Amino acid sequence: MRHDKLHTRFAALFAALTLICALCTPPASAAGKLQIMTATTDLAALAKEIGGDKVEVESVARGYQDPHFVEAKPSFLLKLRHADLLIVVGLELEIGWLPPLITQSTNPKIQVGAPGYFDASRYARILEIPTGVVTRAEGDVHPLGNPHYWLDPENGLRIAKGIQNKLSEMHPDDAAYFAQRYDDFEKRIKQADEKWMTEMKPYAGRKIVTYHRSWPNFAEYFHLEVVGYVEPRPGIPPSPQHTVELIRLMKQENVKVIAVEPYFDLKTPNAIARETGAKVVVLMPSVGGEKEITEYFKLFDYDIAKLKQAFDETK
Repeated sequence: MRHDKLHTRFAALFAALTLICALCTPPASAAGKLQIMTATTDLAALAKEIGGDKVEVESVARGYQDPHFVEAKPSFLLKLRHADLLIVVGLELEIGWLPPLITQSTNPKIQVGAPGYFDASRYARILEIPTGVVTRAEGDVHPLGNPHYWLDPENGLRIAKGIQNKLSEMHPDDAAYFAQRYDDFEKRIKQADEKWMTEMKPYAGRKIVTYHRSWPNFAEYFHLEVVGYVEPRPGIPPSPQHTVELIRLMKQENVKVIAVEPYFDLKTPNAIARETGAKVVVLMPSVGGEKEITEYFKLFDYDIAKLKQAFDETK
């Protein structure tokens, strides 16, 4: 699948970068701050919520990128080499690009199983865990469950609690500070959740189609029903036959909204929309997907506003 193409790109890159890393000396941490690298912007946003001014946080992937496929850059390797903590999505989301970066960083703190390696999936409620044997014929199926779990505010809160405990373990003198930051985050997210649930209540039970399986946690939390996907299988481009079948299903189920991530081609979704009278809405699966989505709260504000508009326009 698409993962296989990425591995060939690492060999030449890491040959040069290993020498660069050997020649670079780690910079002193700014004012004793913990240096945190995250796989995605969503995890970076949560780490900033809890770490505050006691941490420096940066994400490898950008919010507008497909987190399954991130191009390795020399800067990533150098930053990982100097990290005190690496926070990953896990569930093999980053399997196509992150493991070689971790290994080649030569940073013992963040190797898998080391104290500075933090798998956020351990703290989240995971959906779509396969019960049978998973093969490549089924596409890029994640055998450990769906990794897009951060699109559930309750999972965001669970992950934040895990981060609080980890930061307190690493910097015990600041444990009270991290606890206060978590308490404030919990209060704000519960207040925001009341608003989000009120806004989405009129649309409970609405059926949607999505391009990729990015939205099961979001859909379940806000009481939406995903009835189909533009991809015939995860990671497999839409085929004419599958598209015809999806159009038939959407007409049968009266589905009027197609949600698409920003990194997918809109040609097929737009064609399906023309045939079904549906509306294509580009939803952001990550913080930073648009400039105004600067934090975890604004991610839900943005997507809920887009969905409400699409539902209202397709009554």
